[in-house]
Amino acid sequence: MADDKAKRGGSDGRLIALGEAYEVRYWSGKFKVTPLKLKAAVKAVGRSAKTVEAYLKLQKRATNDRALIALTQSYEVSYWSKKFKVTPARLRAAVGEVGRSAKKVGAFLAAKKTVRKKTAGKKKTAAKKVKVKKAKKSASKRAR
Repeated sequence: MADDKAKRGGSDGRLIALGEAYEVRYWSGKFKVTPLKLKAAVKAVGRSAKTVEAYLKLQKRATNDRALIALTQSYEVSYWSKKFKVTPARLRAAVGEVGRSAKKVGAFLAAKKTVRKKTAGKKKTAAKKVKVKKAKKSASKRAR
């Protein structure tokens, strides 16, 4: 039995007893998860601390992998370029700048997009000014 306090030995330390609050605190602190995640892991794989630890590591790795952009996979490049509304070349350049994290790439591309919009607006106004100047010159030539 995992919580027989009269018995001392190795087997007690290898099992997780969810019925004891101090054990839940200990194991959730050791694995750096919330008590709720610990309980879900024990329910999924059993009370063995080793299997729970392996399960939690696998869950963390799977969560981290979903947020990374794999440029070697063409379907991922297609997916992320559509999601961020950029060309695959621009996506590759952004990944080269900030790394494979989808959050960082999204923030980088959003920042680039706002800069591009601001400069595009300045270019349009400059182009309008040039057109107006040309129109005035041609009007003055006609008037002569």
